[in-house]
Amino acid sequence: MSLENTSAAQSMIAEAIKNGCRKEQACEVLGITSRTHQRWALKPILGDQRRGPATSPANKLTSAERLLIISVSTDEKYMNMSPHQIVPSLADDGKYVGSESSFYRILKAESLLNHRGRAKPKEMKRPAPYEATAPNQLYSWDITYLRSSVRGEYFYLYLFLDLFSRKIVGWEVHDCESMELSSKLLQKICLTENIEKDQLKCHSDNGGPMKGATMLTTMQWLGIVPSFSRPSVSNDNPFSESLFKTLKYCPEYPSKPFESIGASRKWVEEFVIWYNTKHLHSGINFVTPESKHTGDDVKILEKRSVVYMDAQRKNPNRWSGKTRDWSPTECVKLNHLKNENISDKTEELKRSC
Repeated sequence: MSLENTSAAQSMIAEAIKNGCRKEQACEVLGITSRTHQRWALKPILGDQRRGPATSPANKLTSAERLLIISVSTDEKYMNMSPHQIVPSLADDGKYVGSESSFYRILKAESLLNHRGRAKPKEMKRPAPYEATAPNQLYSWDITYLRSSVRGEYFYLYLFLDLFSRKIVGWEVHDCESMELSSKLLQKICLTENIEKDQLKCHSDNGGPMKGATMLTTMQWLGIVPSFSRPSVSNDNPFSESLFKTLKYCPEYPSKPFESIGASRKWVEEFVIWYNTKHLHSGINFVTPESKHTGDDVKILEKRSVVYMDAQRKNPNRWSGKTRDWSPTECVKLNHLKNENISDKTEELKRSC
């Protein structure tokens, strides 16, 4: 790393720390250790003194082998093929030039992996951003596996989450994935929560039970706006993914598979009661999802604020500034776009914080 790049990295780390990021996280994003950053601060003139490996790997490709891979990839016979297709084709001809990973690595280094042909590359557009300022405006749902005592067989947990209140508004456990079952559950939730037409938006992954004709027809009939994640992008549905992690990593989650579907339903029922009525959720300022859903969180947080103000009044020396902010969460955002004017590295630093 040059002196100029070292100085830029130090400036980015300093800005991240100023904005509340931990130094270790900022260094990790830039691919350095905190010890390296500390050494740069002590001896900034020397720049980066890290040394690479003293010897080359024994299986490193020679220059001739690299040129052969490039030559084969750009040959008229293989130029329209991907390395996944080139390697088996060479094997059919009794030739071995290199592995698929070697082809990809070398072609990437030579900028030969760009889109070719007249067809436009497929664009994966982000899902539309949404905001929720009250309960029953924005739902997220997904299906997760629950292990059964029979190897290779699973139970499937269907779970709908209100993003504003974090309340689990509906769930069911079945022995299969089905768009009919998910659409019936959604209808039941709409009746229970008194959902009117054009009131609700519902986000999910791209699976069959989510995008099936039955489910889409049900949503259209109920006046619900569907929203879907990009294929193989779990970050587009973060709330459901986070909830499933909470469910499967809580201390009460069984260490052994469920003996029956009835046992799985009983356990999930107990979890949902705990999660909705007892769990103090960090995303809504540590109130329960049930109190947030009903609006009782306002009084709870006001009471906490009074307690802190009284404590500060009795012993002001314990506070150097304001007391903890116990304001209610007013808005929840899903899949909002980042500021395009911010550099990629700075944006990555902010996400890591």
